[in-house]
Amino acid sequence: MTLLITGGTGTVGRPTVEAARAAGLAPSILSRRPGADHRVADLRTGTGLPAALEGVTNVVHLATNRRSDARATSRLVAAARAAGVEHLVYLSIVGVDAVPLGYYRSKLECEGIVAQSGVPFTVLRATQFHEFVGSLFAAQRRLPRVLTLDVSFQPIDTGAVAARLVSLVGGPPAGGRVDDLGGPAVLPMPELAEQWLVARGLSAADARRRVVEWRAPGRLAAAYRAGLHTTGLPGPGIPFAEWAAAAAR
Repeated sequence: MTLLITGGTGTVGRPTVEAARAAGLAPSILSRRPGADHRVADLRTGTGLPAALEGVTNVVHLATNRRSDARATSRLVAAARAAGVEHLVYLSIVGVDAVPLGYYRSKLECEGIVAQSGVPFTVLRATQFHEFVGSLFAAQRRLPRVLTLDVSFQPIDTGAVAARLVSLVGGPPAGGRVDDLGGPAVLPMPELAEQWLVARGLSAADARRRVVEWRAPGRLAAAYRAGLHTTGLPGPGIPFAEWAAAAAR
């Protein structure tokens, strides 16, 4: 297998590269900049893609850009088809077909582009990463209160996502979606905020007093309250509280 990973320097890309190496593979990273194990190309313009995909048999597509995901994915799959890629694994998000969010609609469009590309493929949907949920609280770290919504999340460790991606790309193409992947537990956002604050040194009582819950209006909040962005089933990886403690250190 000759493996190429797009987005290999990103939040989930780095652990995926590490997981591939631990599995005995020698992945290349698609990047706009030269570097160790890099194949230089630009998904935004398509420049360099044919050369970057030369000799590649398997691709894990993790690169994402909120403004041009569909165009970048179209360019990638066209080059992959021309290069004779045997298996492309695409990482999407749980609920992209149900949650009314622009970014989710873009990811769903990319799923369709991959499915219609003619390249043998597998689609994996995962729930929100720990890093994303943590960023919601970190953005408020200088405020006297942490505002949360009356919704739940099922955050997942990127290491668990990476392990699943590597196992998929090493197997046969599914020709569609495999089972969605979620974190260990579905937890209310206020509880996650409290865990994040405790990881940063507050007592449980102080953290509880600092968190304020707000019932947001609208279709998006309703979709989140309905759990359309979760699997509802326990998944792998470390829990959010453990990740938050490690991140605080």
